[in-house]
Amino acid sequence: MAEKKTESKEKPRIGVFVCHCGSNIGGFVDVPSVAEYAKTLPDVEYATDNLYTCAEDGLSNIREGIRKHNLNRVVVASCTPRTHAPLFQATCESAGLNKYLFTFVNIREHCSWVHMKEKEKATKKARDLIKMGVARARLLQPQEEERVNVEPSAVVIGGGVSGMTAALSIADMGFPVHLVEREGDIGGFVRILNNLYVTEKSAVETIKPLIDKVKANKNVKLHLNSTLKSVQGFIGNYDIVIGTKGAEDLKTKVGTIIVATGALEFVPEGLYGYNQYPNVVTLTEFEILCKKKTLPKLKNVAFIQCVGSRGQVKTYCSRICCNVAIKNAINIMDNYENMLGLMEKADTVVDKIPVEQKVPEEILERRRRRRGRERGEEGEAEEVKLGPSEKIEVTVFNRDIMAYGVDHELTYNKAREKRVKFNRYTPEHLPKVYMEGNQLTVGYFHETLKLERTMPVDMIILSTPLVAQPDAGELAQMLKVPLGQEGFFFEAHVKLRPVDFATDGIYVCGTCRGPADITECTSQGAAAASRAATPMAKGYVQAEAITSVVDETKCSGCGTCIQVCPYGALRKSEKGLAEVIVAACKGCGCCGATCPEGAITMTNYTDAQLLAEAKAALDEEV
Repeated sequence: MAEKKTESKEKPRIGVFVCHCGSNIGGFVDVPSVAEYAKTLPDVEYATDNLYTCAEDGLSNIREGIRKHNLNRVVVASCTPRTHAPLFQATCESAGLNKYLFTFVNIREHCSWVHMKEKEKATKKARDLIKMGVARARLLQPQEEERVNVEPSAVVIGGGVSGMTAALSIADMGFPVHLVEREGDIGGFVRILNNLYVTEKSAVETIKPLIDKVKANKNVKLHLNSTLKSVQGFIGNYDIVIGTKGAEDLKTKVGTIIVATGALEFVPEGLYGYNQYPNVVTLTEFEILCKKKTLPKLKNVAFIQCVGSRGQVKTYCSRICCNVAIKNAINIMDNYENMLGLMEKADTVVDKIPVEQKVPEEILERRRRRRGRERGEEGEAEEVKLGPSEKIEVTVFNRDIMAYGVDHELTYNKAREKRVKFNRYTPEHLPKVYMEGNQLTVGYFHETLKLERTMPVDMIILSTPLVAQPDAGELAQMLKVPLGQEGFFFEAHVKLRPVDFATDGIYVCGTCRGPADITECTSQGAAAASRAATPMAKGYVQAEAITSVVDETKCSGCGTCIQVCPYGALRKSEKGLAEVIVAACKGCGCCGATCPEGAITMTNYTDAQLLAEAKAALDEEV
């Protein structure tokens, strides 16, 4: 359907507002002279410069200029439209001017920042950019935004911590939500873990209240052993099909979609003796051993960090591995005897530590004397009972420790206080794992001593990264959302829209968008729920009037535009011709660029407007 618009017959009266942006622009461009130049351009009635146009005095200047000089077009030359265009458009609207009669000229990223050492040339380029913006503004027409009704229900794909948090948050707001989980129960990856760093409780016990709340909430429709089979539509009006094992497919309509499919642990086949030597396990496998209380008897444990990440197999840092390893190192030091559990009771524990590796008596004696001095005792200290940290040695081989945030840093400090050793290695000198006879051994290069050393160990725990779900690509194709180069879902903007996709109405949270710890997953789940509930609470969305328009007299119905549209915003009408779904269209222009008949144009970015900019850049008469 074509966008409604109102033709403006008034003679253009353009106002130009040039921003210093502090020293970001003003330090490299002669802003006052650029503003004076703007006054000489055709149809410019008013031009001025501001220190910060986005500040309240700058916005007041725009409103006052519109009213005082009866401006019907506004050009702001400042920083990036990504962050500030909505602010300036709202300012124009508050002064009674249609928001689509505004043009943004980026003279920071496109000019001052790339020409910092060429002030004279940067100033000339700023003038040219503004001349192009004025040429386009002269041809702008007011547009009307169309409202699209929103179905007041949602679907959350994935029943892990982030998915449960999102579903429960939406349900608590009073909206029905479908929670689709492929496994037989909700809880996700956390269900197989031993405990979480935020508590000493078991992982399942920690998340059980959340699971119970989700199952008890009347607004949550739980679909176990289920997958999302198909999705059609656009924001506010998605037709979905949920397939459940042993049951008929459920067809329903939802307004918004949240993706929370989680991640998997990387399996380090061929690295550090994994599946080759006994007692070489991953972090998750170690957690399972702890949970089942089936650890063998240990005296010396080594963690190896960054196994398969940061260039070995995967390029990225998984962020959370260090903190999980530190948590488990502390757990070994504090609770190792409890973790023996079933193995010890079954008399299947084998002490693999050679006699020569046991702590010599003279070292124990020195430790006793040191403890005596710490207590302020004179003379020889009395016998001190060995604590857990002296019964077992834990070493963490690391490239560096990613203990981000105050809580993680304090946990790292706690591990050091408990005498967990942190041995740093470099990519040029990776640790080596091998067997010396029947003894599992780590060979490493001591960076301080500049010597090759060996360490006999009883268990090696490999910290491997989280990786994307293997079927993430299929879901991404179904939803028409992007994946990053490592296979994780790619958000619209890491800072400005961290839980949004570029496609409106679809949101993302949890480890399916990248490695995250339990607190980050809950925060992201709540954030995604808030974003998804906003259009449902309003009951409608107002589609931006930068969309494609089909000229039916030229359209041949070939369908090329439908194939190339990344947002699924085009379909065939009853006449067999291309039809635009305004609510889904983002105005990217792919359809117009590929239409062989030239039947598609873009509102607010017409061919005439773009040609006017090009001619202005070439100093031709418009």
